[in-house]
Amino acid sequence: MAESSAVPVRDASTVVLVRDGADGIEVFLQRRVKQMAFAGGMTVFPGGGVDPRDRDADIRWIGPEVDFWADVFSTDEASARALVCAAVRETFEECGVLLAGTTDAVHDDPAALFSERARLEAKEISLGEFLAAQGLVLRADLLRPLAHWITPENESRRYDTRFFLASMPDRQEADGETSEAAETKWMSATAALADWDAGNHFLLPPTWTQLRDVASFTNVDDLLAAQREISAIQPTISDGSGIAGLRFADSESYLAALSDGRGQKNLSP
Repeated sequence: MAESSAVPVRDASTVVLVRDGADGIEVFLQRRVKQMAFAGGMTVFPGGGVDPRDRDADIRWIGPEVDFWADVFSTDEASARALVCAAVRETFEECGVLLAGTTDAVHDDPAALFSERARLEAKEISLGEFLAAQGLVLRADLLRPLAHWITPENESRRYDTRFFLASMPDRQEADGETSEAAETKWMSATAALADWDAGNHFLLPPTWTQLRDVASFTNVDDLLAAQREISAIQPTISDGSGIAGLRFADSESYLAALSDGRGQKNLSP
C-alpha cells in the first residue's frame, strides 16, 4: 500500500495494570469479544481512543505535568493531556479502576460511581466533567510511560498508541463489567506468554512485547522505577502475507509459535 493511501491514525492510550503475585508480576488482561471491529477475540490490556474534549480541558492533576508527557511521548501538549486522560478514563470504564482521588489518596470506592462510569462509557460526559463534578484530582503520579506503537499502514483501522504502566491501587478491585470483554482476569506475565506459545490465546505484537518487558522484572517497584527511552515502533507487513509477514524488533521470536504447528490455533482468535 502506498504511503499516501494509508488510513489516518487515531491517538489512543493503553494501560498495563500490574500487581505483585506469587508467581511474579501479574497483569490485568481482557479477551475482547469477537464482534469488536478492532482486535476482536484477542487478549489485550485496557485502553482506547482519546476524547477530543480532553485536549484543552482544565483538569486538576498531580504528578508529572503535561510537558513531561508531551516530551516522553513525542507529541504536543494538548495531545499529551488527552492521552493521559484517555489512560485514566479507559481504565475506569473497562475495569472499574480509578486512578484519581485527592492530592494524597486514591479513591477507595470507585464502585460507588458505577452510574458515572456508565455515562463516561456512553460518552455522555467527558473525563474532565466527571472529575470536576466529583471533586476528584487525576493522579498522573500513578502512571509511568512504557511504550509507543503505531498500527501498520496497510491495516483498515490504525492507532497511534501510547502505553502506560500503573500499579493496582490498594482497596480497589478490577472487574469485567464492560461490554467489550468476553473474559477478564489477572495472570502473571510469564503465564500469559506461555499461553501464547501454547496457542491458547492471541496476542498482538505490542501486547506480547509489553508482557515480555513486565516478565523481565521480579516486582512492581522495580518495574515502575525502570527508566525507559520511548521510541515509536511501527511494524511493517507484506501485502497478502497475513500476520506471518509482520516485521518489527524481535518479530522472529513472536512468530516462532506460528511455524511449529501451534500457529494455526493462534491465528484463530
